[in-house]
Amino acid sequence: MFAQKPEAEDIDEDALEVHAPKTAAAGVKAVTVALERGFAQAGVARTVRGMLRINQRDGFDCPGCAWPESITGKRKPAEFCENGAKAIAEESTLRTVGPEFWAQHPVSELEARSEFWLGSRGRITEPVVIRPGETHYSPISWGDAFELIAEHVGATTPDRCVFYTSGRTANETAFLYQLFARSLGTNNLPDCSNMCHESSGFALNPTIGVGKGTVSLEDIHHSELVLVVGQNPGTNHPRMLSALAECKANGGKVVAVNPLPEAGLLNFKDPQTVAGVVGDGVAIADEFLKIRVGGDLALFQALGHLLLAAEEREPGSVVDRAFVEAQTTGFAAYREARRSLDWAETEAATGLTRAEIETVAEMMIASKATIVCWALGLTQQPHSVNTLKEIVNLLLVQGNFGKPGAGACPVRGHSNVQGDRTMGIWEKPTEKFIAALEAEFGLPFPREHGYESVETQHALEAGEVDVFVSMGGNFLSAASDTENTRAGLKRTGLTVHVSTKPNLSHVAHGRTSLILPTLGRTDVDDKHPGGRQFVSIEDSMSVVHSSQGRLRPVSEHLLAEPVIVARMAQAVLGEDHPVDWRAMAEDYDVIRDHISRVIPGFEDYNTRVRGKDGFVLPSPPRDTRTFATDIAKARFTVSPLEYLTVPEGHLILQTLRSHDQYNTTIYGLDDRYRGISNARRVVLVNPEDLDELGFEDRELVDVVSVFNGDKRRAESFRLVAYPTAKGCAAAYYPEANVLVHKDLVARESNTPGYKAVTIRFERRSEG
Repeated sequence: MFAQKPEAEDIDEDALEVHAPKTAAAGVKAVTVALERGFAQAGVARTVRGMLRINQRDGFDCPGCAWPESITGKRKPAEFCENGAKAIAEESTLRTVGPEFWAQHPVSELEARSEFWLGSRGRITEPVVIRPGETHYSPISWGDAFELIAEHVGATTPDRCVFYTSGRTANETAFLYQLFARSLGTNNLPDCSNMCHESSGFALNPTIGVGKGTVSLEDIHHSELVLVVGQNPGTNHPRMLSALAECKANGGKVVAVNPLPEAGLLNFKDPQTVAGVVGDGVAIADEFLKIRVGGDLALFQALGHLLLAAEEREPGSVVDRAFVEAQTTGFAAYREARRSLDWAETEAATGLTRAEIETVAEMMIASKATIVCWALGLTQQPHSVNTLKEIVNLLLVQGNFGKPGAGACPVRGHSNVQGDRTMGIWEKPTEKFIAALEAEFGLPFPREHGYESVETQHALEAGEVDVFVSMGGNFLSAASDTENTRAGLKRTGLTVHVSTKPNLSHVAHGRTSLILPTLGRTDVDDKHPGGRQFVSIEDSMSVVHSSQGRLRPVSEHLLAEPVIVARMAQAVLGEDHPVDWRAMAEDYDVIRDHISRVIPGFEDYNTRVRGKDGFVLPSPPRDTRTFATDIAKARFTVSPLEYLTVPEGHLILQTLRSHDQYNTTIYGLDDRYRGISNARRVVLVNPEDLDELGFEDRELVDVVSVFNGDKRRAESFRLVAYPTAKGCAAAYYPEANVLVHKDLVARESNTPGYKAVTIRFERRSEG
C-alpha cells in the first residue's frame, strides 16, 4: 500500500560525540528536527496533515505526554512540541513490518538488536505468532489468534493470567480491558502507572483525598510561584515551558530543583514567538537548586522549618490559620516536628547551602499562590511517598488549595496514564468501584487484590504466570531488573502483545506468543457499522476530551484496540456471556454509556465529551477547598528525615530519558540539550567524582550496582564528565534498568527505585 522508506542502522556506541550542554530549549532547531523526522518517516503531505490535527479541538490527542491544552482560549496553530512531532512521525511512518520481515529475522537475531533498531523498522501490518520449537514469527489470522488466546486462558486459572497496559490506551479501551479481566475473574491489572506516579497517589489520597493534581492550566499561568521539582519539561513535556513562560510574563516566579541543569528549565525559545526565533527567549528558572538525588525530603522539611519560623516571628504572616484550623488535622504535630533543624545534615543530604534554601523559603513566604509540580525524580526512591507528603504539608501551611494559581501538580509524562486509572486499571479496586460494576453488568467481580508491576515480576520469576497480555507498552524494557524480567516472561505459556511497532518484549516471549497490530492514535478508525469512531483521553489536569485519528492506516489488517479487547473477550468468555462485547466494539458510545453509570464525574459522558473542549472531572480540593479523606479533612503528616547514602567509592545513579526518546521508544541518538550524540551507553558523572574515584572522562567501564548484597552489571558504558550534583550519576533507560534490583522500590507504592541505585565502576579493556 505504501512504499518502504529507508531505515536506521543500529547503534555504534564507539561513535559517541560529546559537546557542551545547551542552555536553552526549543527554538528554530526544534522545528527543523520535528519536520525532518516527520518527512523522513511519513512524507511531506502525511506529516503536515498529521501535525495540523495534533491537540486541536477537531483532531487527535498527542500520544507523547499528558500535558493539557487550553480550554478557555484560542489554541496555537502548532499545538505540539518537538517530541510530540517525533511521536507522530513514529506512528504515521510509512515504514512497515510485514511477513517478509519476520521470515527474514529469527528471534535469536532480533534479541540482539536494540530498541532503536527494532522500533525504526516501522508499523506491524498483520498478526503473527510463534509456537513452541519455532524460530520465527509467522502470520496468523485474527480469528485463529483469538482462538489461541481462548485455548491458553481456558487451560489455566484467572489468577495465573496478567493483563498489563500502557498509558497510551484510551479511556474506552481501558474500561473494556479491566471489564474483560474482571469478568474472567482477576484483578491482575498492572500498568505503567505502577512504575511512575504510583507514589503520588499513595501520598495524595490519604492527605488530600484525591490521587491527582489539583490545578488547571490557567492556574499555572497565574501562579505567583511555581516549584518544578524532579522533572525535565524541556524533553518530557516541552509544552509545559509555554505555560511557565506565560507565568513569568504575568509576574510569577519559577524555582527549578533538579540534580542536573536541564536546558528547558534555564531558558525557553518558543518558536511561535518573535523572541523565540530571533531573540534571547525567556529565562525560566529564577532560582536553580542542583540537589543531590534523593535529597528532596530534606529540602522540603527545611523549607517547612523556615516557613514556620517566619510565622513565629510574625504571627499571621505565613500560615493560613483559618484554612488550617477549619480544613486540616495534624498541624500541631507537624509544627513541633519542624521546630528544630540540623543544618549540617540538611546540607549533606541535599548538597545545597543553607543560603540557597533560605532564598527559596523567602520566595514561598512572599507568594500568595504557590504550585509545586513534580515528576519521576521524586516518585522513584525508597522514601518517595514521605517526600510527596512533605510537599502536601508545605502547600497546606499556606492554604495553597482551592484558590487561583495554587495547588499540587504531579505531571504525567504518558498520554492517558491518568485516564487508565480513572477507568479502573488498578490492581487494588475499591469496593465502591466493584459494586458499581456489578450493578451495571449484573455479574460478580473479584475483590481480591491482584498483581501490580513489581509483583508481576516476582510472579513471572516464580513461574506463576501462564498468560501475559500487554495492551500496548513494552514491559520488558520498562520494568526494572531486566535480565530477571526477561527470564520470567520466557517462562510463560503465552504472551500476547497488542502493539504498533516491534520492541524487545516481543522477542522475550512465552513458549507461544502473539503480536496483534493495532491502530494508533493518529489512524482513522472507521471499520464499524455506524461509521467513524472516536475515543477520549484524560490529561494531567483532569480534563476529558475526544481524540479522533485522521490518517489512513498503513495496513488493512489493523484493528482498533477496543475491537481487539472485545473480540478477545468474546473468544475467551464465550458468545453467550452476559456482557454485549460486540455492541461495544461496534459503537464506542455504548462503552461511554456504561462508563457514565459506573464512574462518578462521567455523567452524560457522550454529550459532554462532544463539547469543543470536553469536560473537567470534579476535584474537591480544587473546586470547593474540601477534602474527601476518611475524616473529611486534609492531613498534615510527620516523617523522619531520610535521604540516600552510599558506601565509599560509590555513587547514586538515576535513570532518565534522552531528548530523542519517549519512554522505551528511541526516536534517534541525539540528546542534544545535554550534548550527547550517537550513543546511549553512557554515564554522566560529576568531574570531581571522576577525579576522586580515579577514572577519566570517556573511560570505558562496567557499571555494577549493589542492593542487599546482590549485584547487577551493565557492561561497556562510557563515563562522561557532566555538571550533575556531586555524588550522583545519570544514565539512560532502558539500558540502565538492568542495574535496578526488583526489590529496590518505594515503600508503600512499590514503585521501582530507578532514582536510587547504588553503583560503582570497574575498568573495562578497550579491546
